[in-house]
Amino acid sequence: MPSPGNRLPTERRRIMDLMTATATRVLLGVRGMNREAGERVAAALLALPGVSQATPDEGQIEVHYDPSLHTVMDLVRTVRMQGFLAGML
Repeated sequence: MPSPGNRLPTERRRIMDLMTATATRVLLGVRGMNREAGERVAAALLALPGVSQATPDEGQIEVHYDPSLHTVMDLVRTVRMQGFLAGML
C-alpha cells in the first residue's frame, strides 16, 4: 500500500489527466501582450479552477479549460483584469 506521501502526486496526476481529457481549447488574441506580460496573464488564467494549461505567445494565448466550470467570456474577463483587451481568434 502506498504511503500517503506517495499518493498525493498520483492523485494530482489523475486529476490533471481527467481535466486534460475533458478540456476545451481556445485561442485568445490579446492586444499589446508581450512575452513578459504573457507569463503574468498565463498565471492569472492558471489560477482559475479548471484551467489546465495556458500557453502565451506574442499577442495570443492558448488556454485549455473545463467548459463545465468556465465560459470563454470568463477567460476573457480574466485577461482584461490583467489590463489587456482580448477576444477569441
